[in-house]
Parts: sequence; C-alpha cells; structure tokens
Amino acid sequence: MTWWARLRTGLFGKPTPTYDGIGSGRRAMAWQVGNPGAVAALAFSQNELRAKSRDLVRRNAWAAAGVEAFVANAIGTGIKPQSMVADPALRETIQALWREWCEEADASSLTDFYGLQSLACRAMLEGGECLVRLRYRRPEDRLTVGLQIQVLEPEHLPLTMNRELPSGNVIRAGIEFDRLGRRVAYHLYRSHPNDGALAPMSGTGGMETVRIPASEVVHLFRPLRPGQIRGEPWLARALVKLNELDQYDDAELVRKKTAAMFAGFVTRLAPEDNLMGEGAPDGQGVSLAGLEPGTLQLLEPGEDIKFSAPADVGSSYAEFMRQQFRAVAAAMGITYEMLTGDLTQVNYSSIRAGLLEFRRRWPGGACRTRA
Repeated sequence: MTWWARLRTGLFGKPTPTYDGIGSGRRAMAWQVGNPGAVAALAFSQNELRAKSRDLVRRNAWAAAGVEAFVANAIGTGIKPQSMVADPALRETIQALWREWCEEADASSLTDFYGLQSLACRAMLEGGECLVRLRYRRPEDRLTVGLQIQVLEPEHLPLTMNRELPSGNVIRAGIEFDRLGRRVAYHLYRSHPNDGALAPMSGTGGMETVRIPASEVVHLFRPLRPGQIRGEPWLARALVKLNELDQYDDAELVRKKTAAMFAGFVTRLAPEDNLMGEGAPDGQGVSLAGLEPGTLQLLEPGEDIKFSAPADVGSSYAEFMRQQFRAVAAAMGITYEMLTGDLTQVNYSSIRAGLLEFRRRWPGGACRTRA
C-alpha cells in the first residue's frame, strides 16, 4: 500500500477526508457549494446584491449609519492636495487656481470637488463600485479649467454586455479589453437604465450606450480576487443579518407596545352586569373599562381581576443585539462603535486601537483603474 493509500484510509479501512470541510458526513451534508470564477461570481448576483444593498441603506437605520460612518472616517471633509512648488508666488497662484476649479469640478453643479469624493465613496459602498467620468470642456464653456468630473452609479455599466468585437477586443460586463487584457473603453448607458421615462438625458429610457475611452473613466471598486473586473457591494455579507435584525427589533417593539395596551383582565359570573366605567359593547360584544388615578373598583361576588404581566425581553436582549451588530460591523469593515455610536464599553485605548485598524485597511482597500 502506498503512502497516499494509507493516508486516505482510516482505521476501519474507509476513505477519510484530508480536511474537515470536505466529505459528505452529517455535518457537511447540507453544505452545497460552487466555485465560480471572479467574473462569473458577480455576473449572476451583482444586480440582486446591489438592489438589496440600496434597499437596506434607504430604509434600515443601521445600514445607513454604517455607510455614513465609513464615508465620514474615510473622506471626511475631503482630501485636499497642497502644492510643493518652492516659489511662493507660483505656489499661491497654483493654489488659487485649484480652489477656483474645486468650485466648478462637478459636471452636475450640485457640489464641489470635496463633495464629489464623498459621493463617489458612498456610491462604491452601496453599489460595490463607482464610475468617475472625466468630462473635457471647450474654451467657450468659460471654465477656470477645461475639465469637470461626473460621478456615475455602476448601473450605467451594463453587466449583461458580453461580446467579441471584429477588432479582436472583447467586452466583458460592459468593459472593453484588448488582446493583452488591458481596459480600452467603457460602454455606458447615456442615462440611468432604471429611471425609465424619467431619464432626462435619453429619450430611449437610458438603454442607448456610448463608448467612452478608458482614459476618461476612473473605475472605483475594491478587488477581492485576482481577475475581478466589477465590484461587490460592501454590505453583501451583512444583507441577510441586517434585514432580519430589523424585523426582529420591529417585532419586539410591536410586542411591547401591544402588551402595554392591556392593564388587566376581569372575569365574572354575570357578564350582563356592567363594571364601573365600563362602556357599551362593540359589534363583537367586547366592552372595555377604563381606570383613572385614585379609582377604587368594587368587585361583585364571583368577580376577579388579574393584571397584565407581559413577559419582558430580558437582560439578554441588549447583549444579543450587540453581538449581532459586531458581526454587521465586521462585514462592513468598520468598528462596532462607528456603526452604533455605542461607547459604553470602550476606553480611550480600545477605541483608538479599533480606529487605527480601520485606517490601516482603508488606504489599500479600493482600486482605481485607469488606462
């Protein structure tokens, strides 16, 4: 028997897995897995992940708080460059030109250059990626610098556009690659495809695409696997937990509210007799009696009153929620304190260690692709 046969054979002559995670035993029987490539893994799930991520950010307070905390800590008021030119006069001229351009940088005229940074970061967190298009302007536009920036959501890049071109280039998920695998162009919808008739830029509802050279597009996303070409929403690993936590917390609130509506229950042998303060029965024959401060209720023989004693959530509720939010924070790449604002169990050293770990991850956490 070879060494490999001896390794594969257990004490009872049956093949045994080399790792605990493989095999078809009782514990792994329901674990059905696939192994798609980096491109295929997102090709079939990115749209649903993105839709659920945006839905949570819209209606879930904790998802919105997590995104806000990440943007505030990663971007803050904006990354501000400083000229290092030795000549003071030239340096001041450059800085003055930069300040003027910052006010005109947004192609939509909604914010300035620093606001665009926060907008791009937020789009990357929610949708997994963000497209920043460089819009070169003509002299007659009378701008300080003939360049503006347009931030686009990833829906502008069609995930289902996959084809081979006569030139030998290939399009994968809306991105055109040359024979060497370099990005040469992005095929973008003229307007957001999900805006339908509300899209202001295209009468076809945004379904017409235009080819943009890769030199004019900054593709912002976080690469997690070699060969990955599209981004994964940062809430992907917390979607189910956040949704169920929201439902659980809402159910607890409704349960407590319902329990608090009942003060007590009266049982009696003669239901036709009215109690003090009892109103007329409704259509279902149910009548209610109210209590006021200082009321002394006299009960008839055979009547009994029992006060409502609803079951409390218990002392484990807060700890349970805390542990769940720690898992959500870990999935988002932020600290528990940043997600919840709960500082009851931290000191200066522990919270500083958590922030340092977060800041250590961020500088290399995203990819900015340019041709």
